[in-house]
Amino acid sequence: MIFTDRTALPLWDGTAPFAHGSEGGKDIPTITLYTPPQWKRYDKAVVIFPGGGYTHLAPHEGVGYAEFLASNGIWAFVVNYRLGSNKYAHPAQLNDAARGVRMARLAAKELGFSPDKVGVMGSSAGGHLAAHISTCFDSEEIVYGSDEQEKISSRPDFSILCYPVISGVSEKRHKGSFINLLCKEDPTEEERKKVSPELFVNKNTPKAFIWHTFMDKGVPMENSLFYAEKLRENDIPVELHIYEKGGHGMGINNGHPWAQACIFWLSMI
Repeated sequence: MIFTDRTALPLWDGTAPFAHGSEGGKDIPTITLYTPPQWKRYDKAVVIFPGGGYTHLAPHEGVGYAEFLASNGIWAFVVNYRLGSNKYAHPAQLNDAARGVRMARLAAKELGFSPDKVGVMGSSAGGHLAAHISTCFDSEEIVYGSDEQEKISSRPDFSILCYPVISGVSEKRHKGSFINLLCKEDPTEEERKKVSPELFVNKNTPKAFIWHTFMDKGVPMENSLFYAEKLRENDIPVELHIYEKGGHGMGINNGHPWAQACIFWLSMI
């Protein structure tokens, strides 16, 4: 596997699981490496899932995060996963996330970071996907290739969740994300339970850095609280920041303090 800086590669060799066709940008998910400067390279990597309600992928929550992390010495990979707006329902997204973690881990020796320090990051619906793979990395719905190297773990070593969509069953859920993820206008509670990460937190779930804002009207801050509470119940380390000001979809937002807090947290891993 040869990664080239800022060059998108197909996420899957050949046809992706659950593919409907072969159209670029729609049926072919990709992964793109963002390399830290040679003089500042740490032993950690982050696989990033942009937000967008499972209808689109927000560049500032993908490329924007990757450039920020790389500038701080962290290897970054942006995964453009498949979308509900293109009729891709769960578990296509979970498989794309799992494959992204595996590809980054496989590249660790080639690039020079630790295969035991590969985390995930996501905002809004991307935060849901990051939490989903963090809790369901061992799901029977995840497809593995025939290559022996494909048998490595899909489990992230940590997660960074930015104003994440979490619960599909709470009154505070972001209804649109679950409609798009499941490709159903009115998914049942049972269907939503199966894609609610907080319900699958256990002792093997990785540690997390989570942030949200009190003023977020798009995805209420309770989503972050639900996940943090479950981590706490399972004695899993969590750093949780609830900021008063700011709406949904902020991203880096010209130096918001969450970003430096996150870099400090990463430095302690």
